[in-house]
Amino acid sequence: MNWLILIVAGLFEAGFAFCLGKMKETVGVEHWAWCAGFLASLSLSMVLLAKAVHTIPIGTAYPVWTGIGAVGTVVAGIVFFKEPVTFWRMFFIFTLIASVVGLKMAH
Repeated sequence: MNWLILIVAGLFEAGFAFCLGKMKETVGVEHWAWCAGFLASLSLSMVLLAKAVHTIPIGTAYPVWTGIGAVGTVVAGIVFFKEPVTFWRMFFIFTLIASVVGLKMAH
């Protein structure tokens, strides 16, 4: 169950990065709404990470959490912010995914 919690925490990490990107593009009330989303996602991500490390070693949980967040943030950047899709970006994203899966398997 804590692995599922850790995955959700990583998705919220990508969520707070996405909100940060949207804050950069907006002004006024919309800016503050994205700011609230950022704070909510950040808080949920941290609380869920703290819950997950009750049974998952921090040396495994933290890199998995950041890896999920990093991959999610790159995907969000490509899909929503029109960031470039290059061979090297995809190569390193796939190596990051392989590393996260390797950490899970080695646990």
